Amino acid sequence: MIELINGNCKDALSQIEDNSISLIVTSPPYGKQRSKDYGGIDPKHYVDWWLIMEPEFKRILKDDGTFILNIKENVISGQRSTYVMELVIEMKKHGWLWTEEWCWHKKNSMPGKWSNRFRDSWERCHQFNLNKKFQMFQDDVKVPIGDWSKTRMKKLSDNDKKRMNSKTGSGSGKNMSNWIGKQTVYPSNVLHFATLCSNVGHSAAYPESLPEFFIKLFTKEGDTVLDPFMGSGTTGIVCKKLNRNFVGIEIDQRYFELSKERITSA
Repeated sequence: MIELINGNCKDALSQIEDNSISLIVTSPPYGKQRSKDYGGIDPKHYVDWWLIMEPEFKRILKDDGTFILNIKENVISGQRSTYVMELVIEMKKHGWLWTEEWCWHKKNSMPGKWSNRFRDSWERCHQFNLNKKFQMFQDDVKVPIGDWSKTRMKKLSDNDKKRMNSKTGSGSGKNMSNWIGKQTVYPSNVLHFATLCSNVGHSAAYPESLPEFFIKLFTKEGDTVLDPFMGSGTTGIVCKKLNRNFVGIEIDQRYFELSKERITSA
């Protein structure tokens, strides 16, 4: 099932049934950016704008669902804005659990500098949940163990063969011998994905690999995924390839038509 809605996010969300979405994954317009396309949202009013939609997100997300918000505060007058941190705090005040903060490392980011900083090569992906127990399929996102294991596993010490707890008191620990013979391991919360290099007709399209990771991790076939700021339709394309239902909302008519065309031809 693919449902595409051309309209204002708040109004469109009201058309979606209660407790019907397993995953919301999206990248909304950043403060004072994409002004030509979306009018630009003043960082001073960004949280107020977001909180208009927040009750609807809560209403439509399943109890065991997940919300992934890809966003990065921009620079204004030479310093970082704080609206993303303020948004996280307000989400917590409204009952959301800020479960994880994923870092998307843009591994093909071009070099560059400004007068007081260097080029961004990463963005945040904030994970919110309504409950501590939520749907998660960790085995579906395992990654190759890497060449380090070929030398590290050759000769194990006695300490490597038993669980060694962290000396920081964190409760974490490791047993190196558990990794002998393994080809894949669980990833970290730093995601190394290249940015989208080809022109798809949108100024801020993210690569398929980004929503694909979260869709595999937090949904199963037949679940429904929502992107309330659909843009060029990348999330919908991935859902179609992975046999997930998709609901996409886009206010801009040009991008809505672009998304419909790209998802249809995927």
